[in-house]
Amino acid sequence: MKNTATYIEELNRLLASYQIHYQNLRSLHWNIKGKDFFELHVKYEELYTRTLVIVDDLAERILSIGETPQSTFSSYLVTSPINELEMTHDGATGVAYILSAQQELLKQERSLLHITGDADDEGTNALMSDLIREKEKTNWMFKAWLNK
Repeated sequence: MKNTATYIEELNRLLASYQIHYQNLRSLHWNIKGKDFFELHVKYEELYTRTLVIVDDLAERILSIGETPQSTFSSYLVTSPINELEMTHDGATGVAYILSAQQELLKQERSLLHITGDADDEGTNALMSDLIREKEKTNWMFKAWLNK
């Protein structure tokens, strides 16, 4: 594995993005109302549960390559390109947010996939590849749900 300093900042940005996204998903889960309540309440829980696992995987990956993960919400808010979501009760608005956030996460993961490939960091590269594949599938499903 080559110099990790070239991409540790990007890994921490991805970690921060997932942390903000996690909290946004919790908010969506808590505040959904309307005809899509039952369907989306369960889906949001599924998403935030999975996101929590990803957050832990990212932090532990950063630690395993000898670096320090960000660990404060104040740093996440500064670092993440994903912003805190205003409270929303509407299902279509929530799903549109998820699709948008996941597009941002995909952008970051694809960049890291390229960088970590060049750095011979197979562990991080494999993690990014798995996250990309998973997100591409769920984005297709969210687009279908939104009828896009």
